[in-house]
Amino acid sequence: MKKCEFEWDDSKDQVNREKHGVSFYEAQQAFLDSNRVIAEDLEHSEHEPRYYCFGKVADAIMTVRFTYRMHRIRIIGAGYWRKGKKIYESAQKDSVH
Repeated sequence: MKKCEFEWDDSKDQVNREKHGVSFYEAQQAFLDSNRVIAEDLEHSEHEPRYYCFGKVADAIMTVRFTYRMHRIRIIGAGYWRKGKKIYESAQKDSVH
């Protein structure tokens, strides 16, 4: 299995921790969920393709906004939002049927 490399802007990480209570270091865990859901972020993909990762971290579903740069996952934002949880749960139901 190929190892993923992550990167982020430290100042954005600090702002994200203050605003959403989640560090980008912690956000990496969402990608470890074998049931994670990856979706395109069409609303914010004007300059480069952006994506969402919805993954379980501890007992909650985390939403991580990210892009790929130079073969690395660059985290842009992360938090626990109801919409992300709904998308994750819907995908899990769809995969069972």
